[in-house]
Amino acid sequence: MRFTPASIALAAVLTTVSSVGMTQRPDTQISPLSVEWQQAGAVARKAGNLSAANDALETALVIDPRNRSAYIELAEVARAQGLQGKAIRFYREALLLDPSDVNALVGQGEAMVEKGAVAKAKENLVQARNACKSDCAAVGKLAAAIEKGPPATVLSAKDGVAAPKAPVTETP
Repeated sequence: MRFTPASIALAAVLTTVSSVGMTQRPDTQISPLSVEWQQAGAVARKAGNLSAANDALETALVIDPRNRSAYIELAEVARAQGLQGKAIRFYREALLLDPSDVNALVGQGEAMVEKGAVAKAKENLVQARNACKSDCAAVGKLAAAIEKGPPATVLSAKDGVAAPKAPVTETP
């Protein structure tokens, strides 16, 4: 009789724990609504409407933060806006979900080259070559980007280069 309250509490805990496990989705199943928003964002990016693409892709990630394709698309939007650092971060988020995603490795490597981090891009190239199982055209694209090197920085008239000052010398 003295164990009845403890056994009732234990039964309630076991019932609650087992029901929580039944309602969760597997990690590989992405919410269909998130996929719809991700596809809308991809269409907007291809149409050149980067603001709408950004909004749709962020909505997709709010709905399901495990949508790796949405992170990759969002990184592509950031690269199109010239925000390579932000793109690298989004590719990193996609790689946290799947470290062997060749598209994310290649995209991150290209963004690193655009930013000037060629050594890190070479590390991504090695990882992408190791992860590539079938169509490796993207890996070749990254290798070509590394070979080409980072884009040259263009100086504007505002960034004028100061003329070197000659040292003052005395004449005897």
